[in-house]
Amino acid sequence: MRKHSSHPCQISPEGGCIKMRSIRVLGISGSLRKGSYNTGLLRAASELLPEEMTLETFDLSRIPIYNDDVRALGYPEPVQEFRDRIAAAHALLIATPEYNFSIPGVLKNAIDWASRPPNPPLDGKPVAIMGASTGNFGTVRAQMHLRQVCLNTNMLPLNKPEVLVMRAQEKFDPEGRLVDQTARGFIRDLLVTLLEWTLLLKKRS
Repeated sequence: MRKHSSHPCQISPEGGCIKMRSIRVLGISGSLRKGSYNTGLLRAASELLPEEMTLETFDLSRIPIYNDDVRALGYPEPVQEFRDRIAAAHALLIATPEYNFSIPGVLKNAIDWASRPPNPPLDGKPVAIMGASTGNFGTVRAQMHLRQVCLNTNMLPLNKPEVLVMRAQEKFDPEGRLVDQTARGFIRDLLVTLLEWTLLLKKRS
């Protein structure tokens, strides 16, 4: 299992290093279902964060259907909040189901709102992708499609590791907690790599 040992820090008055939870990640679930496995992946991620990382989530149920006439009059309050939360985050963590070989409409709709001018907050944003399904493919096709969307919006997705949780009904307990240790290990590795990727991009910016 990978471990991250480079701790971002600020210098104390005494000249020492104070560790900081400096990388803010916004988690987005593409499922609105109360017992969603993908929302469960985000809960698991909150338990597996590197020391230097924090995770908050945003509920997409408040986002209206995209309408450019509405946008022209000003972003609705939930949409503006969503855009502001993306802008304030250093990186995104998206957990997506797979519907008809693609990402859910609710997720695509939210991305459409966030991709519009002025100053689209998705532009240049590091992103990690994961997904859970009850079938045998673990959302691989949805994740491939989401990567296409990342290309056009100029999000910067991690290529590896991939988190594809198949037969999710066997990996969660009755309370919705991810208990499969292999899946938890993949998520832990994904978060460590997202941290490294985000720090690297910050250095280059």
